[in-house]
Amino acid sequence: MPSSDCYPIDVTPGLSRLFLDFCAGDPRVRPFYSSLPRETGWQRRCPIPDHWNEVIELLATQNASAATAQALQALRAGAGTVVTGQQVGLLGGPLFTPFKAATALARARQATAAGHPHVAIFWLATEDHDFAEINHVTFPSRKELKKLVYAKAPANPVPVGSVVLDETIEPLMEQAWELLGASDAMDALVAAYKPGRTFGQAFGEFYARAFAAQGLLVLDAAGSEVHRLGAPVLRAAIERADELHAALLERNKALEAAGYHAQVAVAPQSSLLFLIDERSGARIALKRTAPNAAEPNGLWQAGRERFTTADLVGILAAEPERISPAALLRPVFQDFLLGTSLIVGGPAEIAYFAQSAVLYERILGRKTAAEPRLSATLIEPAIGELLRKHELGLERVLKETADSLAQLLAARAMPVEGKRKLAAAGSALDTELKPLLEYMMAMDAGLGRSAETAASKMRYQMNRLRRLAANFELQREGSLRRHAEAIERALNPGGVLQERVHGAGYYFARYGFELAETLTGLAGDPCPGHKAVWL
Repeated sequence: MPSSDCYPIDVTPGLSRLFLDFCAGDPRVRPFYSSLPRETGWQRRCPIPDHWNEVIELLATQNASAATAQALQALRAGAGTVVTGQQVGLLGGPLFTPFKAATALARARQATAAGHPHVAIFWLATEDHDFAEINHVTFPSRKELKKLVYAKAPANPVPVGSVVLDETIEPLMEQAWELLGASDAMDALVAAYKPGRTFGQAFGEFYARAFAAQGLLVLDAAGSEVHRLGAPVLRAAIERADELHAALLERNKALEAAGYHAQVAVAPQSSLLFLIDERSGARIALKRTAPNAAEPNGLWQAGRERFTTADLVGILAAEPERISPAALLRPVFQDFLLGTSLIVGGPAEIAYFAQSAVLYERILGRKTAAEPRLSATLIEPAIGELLRKHELGLERVLKETADSLAQLLAARAMPVEGKRKLAAAGSALDTELKPLLEYMMAMDAGLGRSAETAASKMRYQMNRLRRLAANFELQREGSLRRHAEAIERALNPGGVLQERVHGAGYYFARYGFELAETLTGLAGDPCPGHKAVWL
């Protein structure tokens, strides 16, 4: 197990207050969740669904390798489930994808060790239709980040998991070979991502291979059989649409009253469902028209087509795969099917789970517990050497841009005499300004404000002297900027967390499928925040 440092979760930028308070176990979020992180009540399995044997057979069909036999047998014996999932991104998607799988596995192991057998399941989000979100991957190269894009977009916004790869995937695989080199992971990517396979098939096959040793099960739930089993949830979203919409609006008000914001907007005509168009295959949002005198039961609209509630119930009965859950309903649909004990999600998913909770209560009569996935930055040996050389910690790196980091390295590399003189000048300036400003403010408030403005300009010029000295050092020692750019590119590319930018395939290619067990171990230790992992 590589060494790791544990940082508070708020070192990572852009997180919502709701997510931060949830991670901290703040009691103010208790009304919105069934449990808080590190609580273990979820380990007691919820009642086994009536359709459980059918679900197991579906899982067995999609997970036919010997590696999954033990997990399937555990489910047959009544084991509970820990579920996570992700959109089916190109060549394995972003790095946080295996972080999710590893966290689900770690929690399932912890529950099993406590005497409550559980199995981890990875839900393939094949029904999502945002192709631009999944058609690319970014791999680190020696001096840049290389973005590979599968540009053959479908003509309509169809579920992305069904998009079939054509021959244009082959030159992308050649580029991937050049970037990643020969490895078991590269072989697995080549075997999965080839013409004739769908995005969903390729992604699922790769992760089944990556986490084979851990017994991870994968599930593509886009088919008619899964939707038939989950039809009670979808039917509730059709027949009780107005009730559920009102409940979500009330929940949003409660979140706002508590000082939070709703992760998913609930518009006046929005619903919890999409309809797959029978001609084009497009996934179209179903909008709800409220009941009125002419239509006492209200109407539904998908694009230009209108439907009654009875029409949609009929489609659900005849072609259940055409009714698709939206973001807030999907976890309810998923957990009805799988009898989920715990769902593992990223920051946005945990935040909108506070909204989905009211749907759980009304449709399932219970709420599934949720926990955040592993949050981590992987530090490769060469970057680790640079951090040690420049005495940098991850927390500081995450606050800097490439330019400001270069300035920092230059300031630290400056000769001791220069550092002392700049420090002495800055200290002397502050020492002399403070009593002068107090004196002028005491004489007259307007004079004091003018003096503060003048003092700010003097401090600015002092900082400019520091930057001039640092820029001179950068010009004299060119390696400092190269080091800053390498660190930023590796750990905080463009001010975005590594886990959201770098492709997972790169790290599996570099460190082997053994990385899956490493990540599972890291997800199992008690750090409640963000990890810096020294590979």
